[in-house]
Amino acid sequence: MKELPTPVSIEAISDGYDDGGVDEAGSYAVYITRFKEVGLDTLSQLIQKLKNCGCPVNCIVYDPFLPWAVEVAKKFGLVSAAFFTQNCTVDNIYYHVAKGVIKLPPTQVDEEILLPGLSCTIETSDVPSFVSTPESDILVEMLVNQFSNLQKADWILINSFYELEKEVIDWMANIYPMKTIGPTIPSMYLDKRLPDDKEYGMSLFKPMANECLNWLNRQPISSVLYVSFGSLAKLEAEQMEELAWGLKNSNKNFLWVVRSTEEPKLPKNFLDELASEKGLVVSWCPQLQVLEHKSIGCFLTHCGWNSTLEAISLGVPMVTMPQWSDQPTNTKLVQDVWEMGIKAKQDEKGIVRREVIEECIKLVMEEEKGNVIRGNAKKWKELARNAMDEGGSSDKNIEEFVSKLMTIS
Repeated sequence: MKELPTPVSIEAISDGYDDGGVDEAGSYAVYITRFKEVGLDTLSQLIQKLKNCGCPVNCIVYDPFLPWAVEVAKKFGLVSAAFFTQNCTVDNIYYHVAKGVIKLPPTQVDEEILLPGLSCTIETSDVPSFVSTPESDILVEMLVNQFSNLQKADWILINSFYELEKEVIDWMANIYPMKTIGPTIPSMYLDKRLPDDKEYGMSLFKPMANECLNWLNRQPISSVLYVSFGSLAKLEAEQMEELAWGLKNSNKNFLWVVRSTEEPKLPKNFLDELASEKGLVVSWCPQLQVLEHKSIGCFLTHCGWNSTLEAISLGVPMVTMPQWSDQPTNTKLVQDVWEMGIKAKQDEKGIVRREVIEECIKLVMEEEKGNVIRGNAKKWKELARNAMDEGGSSDKNIEEFVSKLMTIS
């Protein structure tokens, strides 16, 4: 990150495992405990160091997964801002888990849940999913602990925009000083007010940009299905096989991101038999550039929040195959609230079969219902752009946040 061409200076604090993070710790429970101990100390040292260098800190923006950061802010008399990177609906669910109203993972199957601030009922299959294991229990505890001392934060910032989640934001704002500041994607894909803001500036993997874009340039408008499950999701070999043949049987041109660690799960001879003009499989791609491309007609996604928000911002309809965590909730919103996509449903074994995948792709890209979905996708794209443009809801919230900080600096 220090090599990025940016005027922002980058410093690090320690998690107590500088040589290997969670893997070095051996478990999340040990890691989180140690991170708090060492993080409190090294963050305090950093704030003192910056003060001594004539560059004093006046605000700590922190991820509420690390709730101890607000304690450091209070110790130094600094303003604190919790930045939630998931949407407000998911945060609302975690809030109610913290209050003991609902349980994760849910014990009932397809029980209807009605939570204040949500515009629709949700079922247990729609809430964030975690398999009940000691490691998952620690993750759920970390998610719930976001609210353990949130009342101490001066600001709550959300990576969403008001028009997308009005009811739940209004309800949560009665409890916490919540402000939406999203979508947090580069300006040139939204309001275009910052001409140099074209990319995030870093990537976990090396994108095959030229291969992807050159191939897309040869495809007709809105003809390509883009398929990606992000940087973390791991599909079972059986699911990879069903997905591969579902894509092939759909008879659509497709660009499929298969990380190198996942490639051995592809069906035997699948890549050899794939006609180059019909499909392209790459290890990684520049997702924003791909989603913006005129040849893209649909996004088959795991529905992680970053990918979902990018699809919303660029007006791309979705077929969703959620895997875990917040993805089932995001899928519920995409299909039933924002109505800009459709969920490919699993069978009793938890596998989405090739016939279902093929049917969902054709529904979005060919059928009458697909016209409605595509129309809604265009609507949300416009609203996302308006939110970040001058005078928009997120723009005003960012201006208010910055102006308040300027008065105390």
